[in-house]
Amino acid sequence: MDLIPGQKPEDRPDIVARVFMLKLKELMNDIKNEKCFGQTIASKFTNQLQLYYCLDDCPKSFLLIFLYLHAVVYTIEFQKRGLPHAHILVFLHPDDKDPSPSQIDKIISAEIPDKNSDPDGYEAVQNYMIHGPCGQAHPKSPCMVDKSCAKHFPKSFCTETTIDEDNYPVYRRRDDGNTVDKNGVKLDNRFVVPYNRNILVKYQAHINVEWCNRSRSIKYLFKYIHKGEDRTTVLIETEEQQRETRGGKLTNRDDEIKRYLDARYISGCEAAWRIFQFPLQYREPAVEKLQFHLENEHVVVFPDSMDLDKIISRPNIEKTMFTEWMTANQLHEEARSLTYAQFPTKWTWHAKEKEWRKRRGGKKTIGRIYYAQPTSGEKYYLRMLLNTVKGCRSYEEIRTVDGVVHPTYKSACYALGLLNDDKEGDNCIKEASHWASAPQMRQLFCTILLFCEVTDLIANKEPPLGRDRTPIG
Repeated sequence: MDLIPGQKPEDRPDIVARVFMLKLKELMNDIKNEKCFGQTIASKFTNQLQLYYCLDDCPKSFLLIFLYLHAVVYTIEFQKRGLPHAHILVFLHPDDKDPSPSQIDKIISAEIPDKNSDPDGYEAVQNYMIHGPCGQAHPKSPCMVDKSCAKHFPKSFCTETTIDEDNYPVYRRRDDGNTVDKNGVKLDNRFVVPYNRNILVKYQAHINVEWCNRSRSIKYLFKYIHKGEDRTTVLIETEEQQRETRGGKLTNRDDEIKRYLDARYISGCEAAWRIFQFPLQYREPAVEKLQFHLENEHVVVFPDSMDLDKIISRPNIEKTMFTEWMTANQLHEEARSLTYAQFPTKWTWHAKEKEWRKRRGGKKTIGRIYYAQPTSGEKYYLRMLLNTVKGCRSYEEIRTVDGVVHPTYKSACYALGLLNDDKEGDNCIKEASHWASAPQMRQLFCTILLFCEVTDLIANKEPPLGRDRTPIG
């Protein structure tokens, strides 16, 4: 933008969108392929990285990443002032879900580098990773709420990284005498936003790196993906009407329905992003949604104008993804080593032909079975069995336990020991806690109490029902 006199970043949303996409691609390449977090941890690091990313010429544009490495999900959003940011979730290998404080220190730093031994790191931290000044030095800072910093700065000095009782990290912030000058105020390690040194120096951007292993962070991201577009309420009136409104006068010409518009808000940068057809969401690996149903109760979709006889006579109408899973188990011995949820990792569903075929190439896909409420009866117990049994070739075989064919799926669950205690309710709550919001969790808990036979749910001792209370703007 320096080469175009008189223009600011907000004047060229096309350039902002292109540069942001280029840097986003390069960053994802560094994370996935270049192992930018080191050889020993980068390939399996299973924690959360938050990254706020400012374009060089766009100091108000940022990127937020929650990092695990094994799978990637991100969504692009746009601030009201127009500049883009991304929420990225990168899952890593489950072997390292609990790294030691020394391992965290290798990836995340919350200290000012030594100016003599690391001048590049010192300059990058000074330019991008210092919060404030705020507090008494700058009481009118935007982060100040009720005379205190909403971001909880300054932090406390800490000689080593620790994990608190809520499983959140308290980063090492030693009182080593290193300071930076910002707006005429000397700031020390208590004002440093956590970062990764190599990424920060390479991208010269505000990059906030945080470690976390809480499911609340994952649900926070997926809320952003599904919460819908930004909206705004606009008032349209003439200058005369505006004067009357400000004067508190109402006229017969006032028509609130016509004057107020509930509209979708699209900034210039978002418009450019969509014109360039850049992705607003990305997911790797792909997730195969696995439908299931009771015998002869599968869903058939058809237009209301279609003749019923033609619907019934359609070829392969009796075939579904679920029934063809059992067919594949009949035809292929190697398929019988997988549960229904594991099946998409080795096999591909071809919807047009309605058949499962062996997966070719290295593309990864994971399977997720559709959720069933405890009140759905036998369908709920069928789903419970599908998460356990392997290679079933018929509905009867799903209900078979130790050679005994049980009359219902619920009795088969009892025979497998899935319903002998409150394990059923505990597993249901634990599973839902990974994706459900707080109101949904509380509703599920009440449903279990009303319709299931339970005595002492784990939710009473370790309640996951109110974890997610942070509103999303």
